[in-house]
Amino acid sequence: MRRRGSSLLFVAVAIVTLLVYATLAFAVYRALLVLWAQRPDPLTTGVVLVVVTVVMGFAGYRIGTARVRFALDAVELPRAEAPHLYRRVDHLAERVGVETPRLLIASLSGPNALALGGARGGDVVLDGSLFRLLSADELAAIVAHELSHLKRRDSLVKTVGYSFGRLIAGGVWLVLLPVALLVGGVARAVALVCGRDPVAVRRMIHAADAAVSSLVVVCLFVLMALVRAYSRRREYAADDRAAQVVDPLAMARALEKIDRATTPGGLLSTLVVHGDEEGPLTDLLASHPPMDERIDRLRRQAAEEGEPRGRR
Repeated sequence: MRRRGSSLLFVAVAIVTLLVYATLAFAVYRALLVLWAQRPDPLTTGVVLVVVTVVMGFAGYRIGTARVRFALDAVELPRAEAPHLYRRVDHLAERVGVETPRLLIASLSGPNALALGGARGGDVVLDGSLFRLLSADELAAIVAHELSHLKRRDSLVKTVGYSFGRLIAGGVWLVLLPVALLVGGVARAVALVCGRDPVAVRRMIHAADAAVSSLVVVCLFVLMALVRAYSRRREYAADDRAAQVVDPLAMARALEKIDRATTPGGLLSTLVVHGDEEGPLTDLLASHPPMDERIDRLRRQAAEEGEPRGRR
């Protein structure tokens, strides 16, 4: 058993610890109240939130795009080496409404393609195996799909969405910070008074932190699910736009060949990013729709329209 003097000392330390944490929690709480009291009108708040989100998203998008370009170590395909492909791309770019992008050749995780940039000054990165795997019409269909992404700046919009999610999650964490500080202070103070094992105290504090973090993670999960749902819609939209300027059957055949040849697991598999495991969670967090659904939609469009397009 502890001596009386030692017990009083632990109680005093516990009280001081609790006061320090409570003071920090109260200071953060008061700061939040001051910020809330000085908040601008809802319209101004919304404008500021939108501006901050867009600026953060655009900065992240530009930095991320530059990093991807550097990491890919892609080589530009000279027009003189593929004049027929470039003529097709020029025609498709005009139909889609974008500036003819650079065609880059890289070693991706499989026979895939991705679009970098926007309607002006964009790049279409093609894995070298696509030239062996696909016919000229099928390759043109894949390029048309990527041109549609460039037209809508889908990469930028998704990056802005992720930035908005991080901003909201940060706000939730800030609101819950006083509670986390107060719970942590109480846990430490009780442990000092009761003489609990320091390991048990750390576990209690970690449990409190985990409870707060869980709420932030839930917010991030919900927002990520919304962004991924938007991404799946944009993939369908890019397929639909491509089907307006090329033969939908060529697009369907290209996706079938890529689906058969793609090895899952690559970070840059932009055409096949649905996953092999089926289930609600996979469907919820997939950035792309199931390949079978995309192929079926394209075949239905071809059957409804009856006449292939896009040949030149």
